[in-house]
Amino acid sequence: MPEPAQPSSRSLPDRQLRCPAGRGVWEPGPVIDPVADQHGHAELVVGDGADEWDRRYASTEQVWSGLPNAALVSEVAGLMPGRALDVGCGEGADAVWLARQGWTVTALDVSRVALDRAAVYAREADVRVTWVHAELLNARLGAGAFDLVSAQYPALRRTPGNDAERSLLAAVAPGGTLLVVHHADVDVEHARARGFDPADYVAPSDVSALLGDGWQIEIDEIRAREARGGAGAHHIRDVVLRVRRLR
Repeated sequence: MPEPAQPSSRSLPDRQLRCPAGRGVWEPGPVIDPVADQHGHAELVVGDGADEWDRRYASTEQVWSGLPNAALVSEVAGLMPGRALDVGCGEGADAVWLARQGWTVTALDVSRVALDRAAVYAREADVRVTWVHAELLNARLGAGAFDLVSAQYPALRRTPGNDAERSLLAAVAPGGTLLVVHHADVDVEHARARGFDPADYVAPSDVSALLGDGWQIEIDEIRAREARGGAGAHHIRDVVLRVRRLR
């Protein structure tokens, strides 16, 4: 999801729902495994931090451009489709694009309003996506479950134990790819004036700092950003990190 960053939840009440494929209405139902079920169902875990984003999405008809992020399109073009995880999927543009390319997609976000819109978008595009209403640390995604983990402008809070970074790395299957993209040249003072301190959130460099011998850095660079409307379109450069898990 593009900037600004999304707050993480701190605790999760014991409430779970599911969503039929491609529909924008959430219905009570049994807990499922979002990795094993590929029929558009989604495990929904309602947690703190979601209300703020629900209000933001509800305040306007559309927040983002509706187009897949350019760095995702560029970096995934040469990969063989497999199982993909979209972290912070927002209104679903990246997840739907991946599904159209033949990926089996699981997409998670803390905003139920965003996921409602994403489900409608998937229905209109005639693709299936597993939507997960949770923040990364509570999503129960399974270790090594994905051939691609994509985190486009994610809002993952830093912790002393580097929990978010480790969760991203743990989700990647052997031979799989992790793609983390963030805005470069962020105006820190402007961000802080809006109540957001970039220092509180995980950057691509935090992820690369944890890589061991079992990982290969394929791309680690700052590049010009292509954006065609939507919130965050004023950012002109991105930090792009693409790494491959060797074993």
